[in-house]
Amino acid sequence: MYCQNCGHEVNDNADVCLNCGKILKQTSNDTTPIKKSKDSGSIGWGFLGFFFPLIGLILYLVWKDTAPNNASIAGKGALIGFISGIVLSIIMYIIMILVIYPLISY
Repeated sequence: MYCQNCGHEVNDNADVCLNCGKILKQTSNDTTPIKKSKDSGSIGWGFLGFFFPLIGLILYLVWKDTAPNNASIAGKGALIGFISGIVLSIIMYIIMILVIYPLISY
């Protein structure tokens, strides 16, 4: 028998070609399909990322290769949440300077 990958002659009972390493025979009889992870890009991950940007960033980094839709939504939520937090902090600071500071008498 010959290897279909490299053409090297192999033993009829061999499971792997010793020349190129190609698997010649399927050794497992298990034919159950592998379940794919649910990568629906649920808006729930976006809300989680918005309210907890650090968690959204971590989820993005963990899922960017295995669940890209979920990673994208969590990352966008984290980014929007982080930017919103900065903008609200600036607005609160301005309000404190303009409204509260004049009320304080020395």
